[in-house]
Amino acid sequence: MAVKRIVVAVVGAVLLLVGVALLVLPGPGLLLVLAGLIVLASEFPGLERHVEPVRRQAMRAADESVSSPWRIAGTVVFGLFMIGAGVVWGVVDSLPLSGWSTGTSLILSGLVVLGLLVWSYRRVRSQAKA
Repeated sequence: MAVKRIVVAVVGAVLLLVGVALLVLPGPGLLLVLAGLIVLASEFPGLERHVEPVRRQAMRAADESVSSPWRIAGTVVFGLFMIGAGVVWGVVDSLPLSGWSTGTSLILSGLVVLGLLVWSYRRVRSQAKA
């Protein structure tokens, strides 16, 4: 039971922190903040009151993130940059914190950004058809 609570806390905190970082970087930061809050609220019920307001803002931000070709292009470039940076950090030993642990986290972050972009785009397209 304690192990599950720790794992949930770590996963939720990582999602929340990456989401907060993406609030100032190109990418779907509010969606990751929402995911982190949902995960954390499953073990810490006091956080449930924050989920719905963040959900509304995240869905609005997801719609806006794919509202123009420039925003889509910027997010794609950022995601690809993260993946490329992850490969570089995994290969180049002279970089600070170099190694595949850092590289893998950058690659996964880039993949999450691109995955959430695709999800946002499909969501907006399906709403436009309805």
